[in-house]
Amino acid sequence: MKSSSLTGLSILIIEDEVLLRKQLTAALQGMGADVTTAGTVAAARNLIESLSFDYALLDVNLPDGLGTELLKQKQFASSTGVIVMTADGAVGGAVEAMKLGALDYMVKPFDSAELPLVIARVRRAKQNARLDEHRRDAPTKDEFFFGRALAEVETQLQRILIADQRIQGTPAPVLILGETGTGKTSIARWLHRRGPRGAFPLVEVNCSAFPETLAEAELFGHERGAFTDARAGRLGLFEAADGGTLFLDELPSLSLPTQAKVLTAIEDQRIRRLGANKMVEVDVRVIAASNRDLKELVAAGQFREDLYHRLDLFRINLPALRERGADIIRMASTLLERLCRRHGLVGKSISPLGESRLLAYPWPGNVRELSHEIERSIVFSEQDVLDFERLPASVPPPNTPAASASPSSDWLNTGFVFPPQGFELDQAIDRLVQHALKQAGENVSAAARLLGVSRDVVRYRLSGQREKQKETPESASSE
Repeated sequence: MKSSSLTGLSILIIEDEVLLRKQLTAALQGMGADVTTAGTVAAARNLIESLSFDYALLDVNLPDGLGTELLKQKQFASSTGVIVMTADGAVGGAVEAMKLGALDYMVKPFDSAELPLVIARVRRAKQNARLDEHRRDAPTKDEFFFGRALAEVETQLQRILIADQRIQGTPAPVLILGETGTGKTSIARWLHRRGPRGAFPLVEVNCSAFPETLAEAELFGHERGAFTDARAGRLGLFEAADGGTLFLDELPSLSLPTQAKVLTAIEDQRIRRLGANKMVEVDVRVIAASNRDLKELVAAGQFREDLYHRLDLFRINLPALRERGADIIRMASTLLERLCRRHGLVGKSISPLGESRLLAYPWPGNVRELSHEIERSIVFSEQDVLDFERLPASVPPPNTPAASASPSSDWLNTGFVFPPQGFELDQAIDRLVQHALKQAGENVSAAARLLGVSRDVVRYRLSGQREKQKETPESASSE
């Protein structure tokens, strides 16, 4: 919040001295705040019950009692930052108010120019309180496993972190695309924890879980009476993530009008609570995710094109687990170790047959399904060496969905039977190289990572294939 501007903030002044009340009102309104006033405890209580406020300036001594009674009776909403005003020589009352929940105090007489500075200090105290609550509630998260297949993704994320350290203001949004279960949420957590906002809250939102009628109120908050049953004002998730990161999973689930408001929040860093007249400034880094092709949704009129282009600056594409080759085994070993620690077990390992089954299976549920399969085996298997007997021991027959999803698995599976006439190893290698290139979108570096070789090896194989293709027509014509 800029020290010279309080635009969009709602402030309640509880002060019985008429002249001071008018001076404070004029000063705060001149800075853009929406000001409401009360001269007694009773009047303040009625206002607090019917309206919500970002901040309250509370006089200790009022005609009908002590202002601290409002704190003692917990009349203020938890989202309201209370600043106590007390006369010089009566600081003891302010200290008592701080014990009851006030976040700061000012000693009369004071210069109205101090108000934005004090409010900024209180705002930071509110953020720190939310952060402490977030830290208490947040479970310990394991490190994300990248492996060879996601080396390029890790490099992209590291470069985003470097840019985040340089940039002034709110970092640009990040878009994470990938099938369900590929680790989009884990990537968002990884990026947030390592970035400059890692000390502040990460608010995770599954947009598909919102009823359409409540999505806007959940994201942006609402005022009392904004809709049926809105008996009190409430902060939205954008404000809850203020200073930190908001992760919007399955963003296309939101309606087009709500998408438009998300776009405004990202571009202007301001939101309007449902039923409010003024905008509220926020400072939120947005990470969005989807398991659907956003370009196709834009073409179908189901996702806003302007929002897509706003998000599509830092795009992270997560490949499906079945496309990560031998990384599946390394990931499974890492997950096994973590899950064994969780269950208090030692000595568990994966058998060669178990590895073959892990490689042959197409993993429609991706990393989430792999983790569940490993934990299921830990719990139900009495053996220390896991075979994953629930998974097929060989690849499905050709033309089945699983086989077409993982066409290279026959080279990796111990169930493969060599034909009696044998076959040429070079041809098999060429097929694997071509398949890796196709899977990597003709990117030689990415294909090399999938194969576990250098780029030079892939280039060498490709040049050999081209030479063979040149020789074939000549051989045919000579015959």
